[in-house]
Parts: sequence; structure tokens; C-alpha cells
Amino acid sequence: MASPVDKESPSKCGRVAAICISKKKGVPKSEIPSAQIIEGYGVEADAHGGDWHRQVSLLSVEQIETMRQKGLVVQPGSFAENITTVDFDLDSIRVGDCLKIGESVLLEVTQIGKECHTRCAIYYKVGECIMPERGVFARVKRGGTIARGDEVTQV
Repeated sequence: MASPVDKESPSKCGRVAAICISKKKGVPKSEIPSAQIIEGYGVEADAHGGDWHRQVSLLSVEQIETMRQKGLVVQPGSFAENITTVDFDLDSIRVGDCLKIGESVLLEVTQIGKECHTRCAIYYKVGECIMPERGVFARVKRGGTIARGDEVTQV
């Protein structure tokens, strides 16, 4: 899904641009219109779900756009993120912050960025990948259903 990028500054209130899952780790995720987010687990049917601190991953459309500007053909899910946001300032989020998505889902941020043990295809194409510095990872504190277009707020 190609989402328009709003040129205004992202804020503490944005929207879900895409929801993505994959059946196995180490591959780009595929977009789905809605998902069940399970407390203490993550996104239903996603390979990264489980009893650990990186149950859900987030990245913004604006961050993906920076990679497009470097010549990559990427979209939501290309970086294996579960939730792609738009008009939300993910760069200001810190470990311990909580995010509310839709009517009921509550995520607690547990990690910013992640160590890449091996270089991915994105890295070899442009010399960098955004997940090690920009990826936001969270644990599900309260589950529910989310859908494309749902509001994302910092609480």
C-alpha cells in the first residue's frame, strides 16, 4: 500500500498506515487489513509473536520514505515491521512509553532499534538499514483488534 506522506511534522497522534505479518522470521511481511493483537503475545499469526520483549514492531511511513528516496523499492512490511504508522512521531518515543492503538490495544515500548547479526539485502543495496536505529519494539499490555486507519496515540 502506498501511503501519502504528510509534509507536516509528525505528532503524538497519528494513524495505522499498514499492518503486516509473516509466517516465518527473516522475510518481509505481507499486508493485512486488520489484526488481532494478543496480550502477552503479539500479532496473531505472526512469526515474531511470543513471550518476549519484541512482540510487536513499528516503523513509520516517513522512515520508509527516506529509504525510497535512496532508490529502494520498499513498502510497509519490507523491514519486517508489524505496524506502519503515518503522521506519528516514532522518533520521539522512548523505552517505557505506552502507545494506544484503536479502541483498546495498549503497547509498552521495550526497545528502540535492534542489533542486526547479519547484513540484510536492504543494507547491501544502500549501505544501511533503518531497523537497527529506528525500529520500535513493544510488548502487548492489552490486546484487541486493530485495522488500517486506526488512531495511534502516546498515552
